Amino acid sequence: MTSPDPDNIGPVSGNQKRKMRSAARLYAVQALFQMEHSNQTVDAVIEEFLEHRFGAEVDDGVDMAEGDVDLFRKLLGDSVNWQASIDQMTDRALVAKWPIARIDPTLRALFRAAGAEMTQSDTPPRVVIMEYVDVAKAFYPEGKEPKFVNAVLDFMAHEAKPQGF
Repeated sequence: MTSPDPDNIGPVSGNQKRKMRSAARLYAVQALFQMEHSNQTVDAVIEEFLEHRFGAEVDDGVDMAEGDVDLFRKLLGDSVNWQASIDQMTDRALVAKWPIARIDPTLRALFRAAGAEMTQSDTPPRVVIMEYVDVAKAFYPEGKEPKFVNAVLDFMAHEAKPQGF
């Protein structure tokens, strides 16, 4: 089933739909980070992102990507509803000296969004890993974090969906 694009020009292509899903994942990580630092509710942050970020025009001529609204809402809802079990799974993937509470808040948000998608959707584990490694590359283009994210998510995926390998 194709859905209309944001400008109602016609159906969204498969490639555009993938880009919108990728953008929703990036926005979900940003929203989870924002929720943790501002104590906003999930409903408030969803409303803010949909109103001010999805497809927004930025002053310097760069437009924000349009995101898949349904995926964004699902990722945030599932991340909040299943946070305890996702954090426990993440802790098992991290070395004992680095529980989730001690890692960078951006990575914590990323692991929560990825864990939610991994455990609460039918997205193949390899796709979840690849997508969130790309999100990590967006936040840490020069760092080692994307490799760290890959290793942690691989461990989580083998635990959550061993049949996916």
